Amino acid sequence: MSPKHVVFKKVCKDNSVAVYMGKRDFVDHVDSVDPVDGVILVDPEALQGRKVFVTLSCTFRYGRDDMDVMGIAFRRELYLSTRQVYPPLQDREKGIHTRTQAKLLRKLGHSAYPFFFEFPDNLPCSVALQPAPHDVGKQCAVEFEIRAFSAERQDAKVRRRSAVKLALRKVQFAPEGRGAAPCVETTRDFVMSEKPLHVRASLDKEIYYHGEPVKVHVSITNDSSKNIKNIIVSVDQVATVVLYSNDSYVKSVAIEEFGDSVPAGAALQKAYTLLPLLANNSERRGIALDGKLKHEDTNLASSSIIKEGVLQEVLGIMVSYRVTVKLIVGGMMGSSEVALEIPFKLMHPKPDAVKESEMEEEMEFQEFKRAYLKGMIGDDEDEDGNVSGGDDVAPEEK
Repeated sequence: MSPKHVVFKKVCKDNSVAVYMGKRDFVDHVDSVDPVDGVILVDPEALQGRKVFVTLSCTFRYGRDDMDVMGIAFRRELYLSTRQVYPPLQDREKGIHTRTQAKLLRKLGHSAYPFFFEFPDNLPCSVALQPAPHDVGKQCAVEFEIRAFSAERQDAKVRRRSAVKLALRKVQFAPEGRGAAPCVETTRDFVMSEKPLHVRASLDKEIYYHGEPVKVHVSITNDSSKNIKNIIVSVDQVATVVLYSNDSYVKSVAIEEFGDSVPAGAALQKAYTLLPLLANNSERRGIALDGKLKHEDTNLASSSIIKEGVLQEVLGIMVSYRVTVKLIVGGMMGSSEVALEIPFKLMHPKPDAVKESEMEEEMEFQEFKRAYLKGMIGDDEDEDGNVSGGDDVAPEEK
């Protein structure tokens, strides 16, 4: 059975402009990024002579909109591109890049116009830092959106009723080529000990999928005169906010204190298993998450894979993972630690590609209504009268 051909639809409040898109997730293949395409349906009578524009934007938010310290905004646009779609500046047929666009234009008629954007290769993927349960407002995040609006000109003030936006995600999947299984070892000498302590830790592979247990192989040869009193193994997430402050947030998303001991002159070989899951960290502030669409669940953020030569300073939030093996070593003057860090990647597997030709011919429209909460109407409007539009909510029930 062919997969359903779902099309996402969102209409502005005065019905002058509607956005239609065949997908909302766009894959970063490192050397290239899926282009963003869709169709805008206009109502010439409702427009009353106004033009229609569509923008693709990438925004980095480092705090709530109401946090403004010494004139420094906690929101920065990393990318903004605008196209005029109505009146069209080129022949409508020349703007068609995909079969989905062609099918939508045939179905929607002569008042529909295609749009097309290509992502630059230096933008971050969709990622957010999890707020605490009591936090309010929008979280620290990298966000993408398509916004369509009607106005007399591109830089004119936009009426709230005449604008609509649809959140998008830029995502990465695990690469097909696998690297060598990571392995780290160290030798530690101690005062008053003739022989050293040798520790080796390794993983089965370089890339793990979300929800997959991580097995850590630990080999200890303790020829020293010290006793190892405990072994602690953790999976650590390192989220580096590089755009403003280069702050790094290190959070253990899975940790076990196994209580194993290795006396002086003894050895140990053992495998420890950890399972890093968002479900076990759902209320911890500062955990990095994959960007989500509001009606969907998310997970721990995937590891960031950066194209060679791209400046890291423009990437917003970078995420990496490591396994830390920590040995607690006893001594006369108190305990000390010996630690090893093993880097690895945590990602989603690349899904099976579905060709447009394999989808059902009939399209299923998934419509999103705009959220106008009582008492919150003015919160999305900035000082110059431009609007950001309503948030996405669950699809309307048919």
